[in-house]
Amino acid sequence: MEAASGGRRAWDADAPGVVTLPDGRRVRGRGVRRGAVAPGDEPDLGAYLLPRAPEVPWPSVWIAWPDFRLPRDPVAAVAALARIHDAAPEQRVEVACAGGIGRTGTALAILARMSGVPAADAVAWVREHYDARAVETPRQRRLVAAVALPDA
Repeated sequence: MEAASGGRRAWDADAPGVVTLPDGRRVRGRGVRRGAVAPGDEPDLGAYLLPRAPEVPWPSVWIAWPDFRLPRDPVAAVAALARIHDAAPEQRVEVACAGGIGRTGTALAILARMSGVPAADAVAWVREHYDARAVETPRQRRLVAAVALPDA
Protein backbone atom coordinates (compact mmCIF):
# COMPACT_ATOMS: atom_id res chain seq x y z
CA MET A 1 0.00 0.00 0.00
CA GLU A 2 1.66 3.20 -1.13
CA ALA A 3 1.00 6.54 0.51
CA ALA A 4 -0.26 9.18 -1.90
CA SER A 5 2.10 11.90 -0.72
CA GLY A 6 5.70 11.22 -1.54
CA GLY A 7 5.15 7.59 -2.51
CA ARG A 8 6.21 6.33 0.94
CA ARG A 9 4.88 3.02 2.12
CA ALA A 10 2.08 2.95 4.68
CA TRP A 11 2.89 2.39 8.34
CA ASP A 12 4.13 -1.11 9.06
CA ALA A 13 1.30 -2.80 10.95
CA ASP A 14 3.80 -4.14 13.50
CA ALA A 15 5.58 -0.82 14.12
CA PRO A 16 5.37 0.65 17.64
CA GLY A 17 2.14 2.55 18.20
CA VAL A 18 0.56 1.63 14.86
CA VAL A 19 -3.07 0.59 15.10
CA THR A 20 -5.01 -0.98 12.25
CA LEU A 21 -8.59 0.21 12.60
CA PRO A 22 -11.45 -2.19 11.77
CA ASP A 23 -11.88 -0.62 8.33
CA GLY A 24 -8.20 -1.25 7.51
CA ARG A 25 -6.89 2.29 8.03
CA ARG A 26 -3.62 2.55 9.94
CA VAL A 27 -2.91 5.29 12.46
CA ARG A 28 0.13 5.72 14.66
CA GLY A 29 -0.33 6.77 18.26
CA ARG A 30 2.69 8.38 19.88
CA GLY A 31 3.87 10.25 22.94
CA VAL A 32 5.88 13.33 21.97
CA ARG A 33 7.86 13.15 25.25
CA ARG A 34 9.27 9.82 24.12
CA GLY A 35 11.63 11.54 21.73
CA ALA A 36 11.97 12.90 18.24
CA VAL A 37 10.68 11.11 15.18
CA ALA A 38 13.46 9.26 13.38
CA PRO A 39 14.36 10.44 9.86
CA GLY A 40 12.18 8.60 7.35
CA ASP A 41 9.55 7.84 10.02
CA GLU A 42 7.72 11.16 9.74
CA PRO A 43 3.96 11.19 9.27
CA ASP A 44 2.32 12.87 6.29
CA LEU A 45 -0.22 14.42 8.68
CA GLY A 46 -0.35 14.60 12.46
CA ALA A 47 -2.94 15.57 15.04
CA TYR A 48 -1.43 16.89 18.24
CA LEU A 49 -3.53 16.82 21.40
CA LEU A 50 -1.71 19.31 23.59
CA PRO A 51 -2.39 22.51 25.55
CA ARG A 52 -0.20 24.47 23.07
CA ALA A 53 0.41 23.95 19.38
CA PRO A 54 3.67 22.11 18.70
CA GLU A 55 6.14 22.99 15.97
CA VAL A 56 6.52 20.08 13.57
CA PRO A 57 7.99 20.15 10.05
CA TRP A 58 5.04 18.28 8.45
CA PRO A 59 1.36 19.17 7.98
CA SER A 60 -0.56 19.00 11.24
CA VAL A 61 -3.69 19.91 13.11
CA TRP A 62 -3.68 21.02 16.71
CA ILE A 63 -6.40 20.09 19.18
CA ALA A 64 -6.25 22.22 22.35
CA TRP A 65 -6.46 19.48 24.96
CA PRO A 66 -5.07 19.77 28.52
CA ASP A 67 -3.60 16.64 30.12
CA PHE A 68 -6.16 14.37 31.88
CA ARG A 69 -9.02 16.50 30.60
CA LEU A 70 -11.23 16.87 27.55
CA PRO A 71 -10.57 18.89 24.41
CA ARG A 72 -11.41 22.57 24.88
CA ASP A 73 -13.71 22.34 21.85
CA PRO A 74 -14.99 18.77 21.41
CA VAL A 75 -16.77 19.56 18.13
CA ALA A 76 -13.57 20.98 16.60
CA ALA A 77 -11.62 18.00 17.99
CA VAL A 78 -13.93 15.52 16.26
CA ALA A 79 -13.66 17.50 13.02
CA ALA A 80 -9.85 17.36 13.23
CA LEU A 81 -9.95 13.63 13.96
CA ALA A 82 -12.30 13.15 10.99
CA ARG A 83 -9.62 14.80 8.84
CA ILE A 84 -7.08 12.26 10.18
CA HIS A 85 -9.51 9.40 9.54
CA ASP A 86 -10.20 10.60 5.99
CA ALA A 87 -6.47 10.91 5.23
CA ALA A 88 -5.47 7.53 6.69
CA PRO A 89 -6.16 5.39 3.60
CA GLU A 90 -3.71 7.42 1.52
CA GLN A 91 -1.31 8.98 4.01
CA ARG A 92 0.76 8.09 7.06
CA VAL A 93 -1.15 9.77 9.89
CA GLU A 94 -0.51 9.96 13.59
CA VAL A 95 -2.18 11.23 16.74
CA ALA A 96 0.02 12.23 19.64
CA CYS A 97 -0.11 13.81 23.08
CA ALA A 98 2.66 14.20 25.63
CA GLY A 99 2.65 10.65 26.98
CA GLY A 100 0.77 8.87 24.20
CA ILE A 101 -1.75 7.18 26.51
CA GLY A 102 -4.77 9.18 27.73
CA ARG A 103 -5.53 11.80 25.12
CA THR A 104 -4.01 9.71 22.33
CA GLY A 105 -5.98 6.66 23.44
CA THR A 106 -9.16 8.74 23.59
CA ALA A 107 -8.56 10.02 20.06
CA LEU A 108 -7.82 6.49 18.81
CA ALA A 109 -11.06 5.25 20.41
CA ILE A 110 -12.97 8.00 18.58
CA LEU A 111 -11.22 6.99 15.34
CA ALA A 112 -12.22 3.38 16.06
CA ARG A 113 -15.83 4.54 16.35
CA MET A 114 -15.47 6.31 12.99
CA SER A 115 -14.25 2.96 11.63
CA GLY A 116 -17.28 1.04 12.86
CA VAL A 117 -16.59 0.05 16.47
CA PRO A 118 -19.75 0.57 18.56
CA ALA A 119 -19.52 3.40 21.11
CA ALA A 120 -19.93 0.98 24.03
CA ASP A 121 -16.95 -1.09 22.83
CA ALA A 122 -14.51 1.61 21.65
CA VAL A 123 -12.53 2.02 24.89
CA ALA A 124 -12.07 -1.74 25.28
CA TRP A 125 -11.13 -1.97 21.59
CA VAL A 126 -8.37 0.65 21.86
CA ARG A 127 -7.07 -0.87 25.08
CA GLU A 128 -6.79 -4.25 23.36
CA HIS A 129 -5.24 -2.96 20.13
CA TYR A 130 -3.13 0.01 21.29
CA ASP A 131 -2.37 0.20 25.02
CA ALA A 132 -4.09 -1.34 28.04
CA ARG A 133 -3.83 2.02 29.86
CA ALA A 134 -5.44 4.06 27.05
CA VAL A 135 -8.29 6.46 27.87
CA GLU A 136 -7.22 7.34 31.39
CA THR A 137 -10.14 9.18 32.98
CA PRO A 138 -13.88 8.65 33.42
CA ARG A 139 -14.49 11.92 31.52
CA GLN A 140 -12.45 10.64 28.59
CA ARG A 141 -14.43 7.37 28.59
CA ARG A 142 -17.71 9.31 28.60
CA LEU A 143 -16.48 11.48 25.73
CA VAL A 144 -15.68 8.41 23.61
CA ALA A 145 -19.16 6.99 24.22
CA ALA A 146 -21.14 10.20 23.78
CA VAL A 147 -19.35 12.34 21.20
CA ALA A 148 -21.34 12.97 18.03
CA LEU A 149 -19.52 11.70 14.96
CA PRO A 150 -19.67 13.42 11.58
CA ASP A 151 -21.98 11.89 8.99
CA ALA A 152 -20.18 9.46 6.75
